[in-house]
Amino acid sequence: MHIEEMIAAVQKALGIEIDGKAGPETWGAIYERLVKKKIDGQKPAEAIAAVDNRSEKAIATLLPEAQPIARALVQKAAASGIAIKIISGLRTYAEQDALYAQGRTTPGAIVTRARGGYSNHNFGIAFDIGVFEGNKYLPESPKYKAVGVLGMELGLEWGGNWKTIVDQPHFQLRPAWAADISEKQMLAELRSRLDSQTPVYA
Repeated sequence: MHIEEMIAAVQKALGIEIDGKAGPETWGAIYERLVKKKIDGQKPAEAIAAVDNRSEKAIATLLPEAQPIARALVQKAAASGIAIKIISGLRTYAEQDALYAQGRTTPGAIVTRARGGYSNHNFGIAFDIGVFEGNKYLPESPKYKAVGVLGMELGLEWGGNWKTIVDQPHFQLRPAWAADISEKQMLAELRSRLDSQTPVYA
């Protein structure tokens, strides 16, 4: 039996979303089942300690399902000796369009290929990290790859694995319903869900 099948079986038994990835929700449900208590009145996955202020401002813009995983990634990286911060979270369509214009119709370098509505940042499921040494932000570092591995262990999709445009600082929490569809199809469904006010992770 593959590890993903084992995790999926545990998730099914715990009555939580089945995706075969052991993120904070899975570990929180295991904790609650075995220890039989909540933490400060919260579910364990929701009680993951806050991180630095800059990260928390970006995390607050994410959907509730993505927030504990973003915090867990900061903490897991720190435990591995890598200091990271969440530097970008939700973007509105207008903010995405302004970013897309950069290097095209406005000054600056091109930083994205996605217009408004065509980035996972527009739906509160994606965030970007920065690697830091002290207060110094490192736009490039081999540590991004190490953090990518940690993120994938938490069930996140990592932009460093993308084929068309490699984006090592980027992470996103793909909904279970989108597991077997393309990025293009997922984005179309996300736009539809936003328009109809349907929950992303339902």
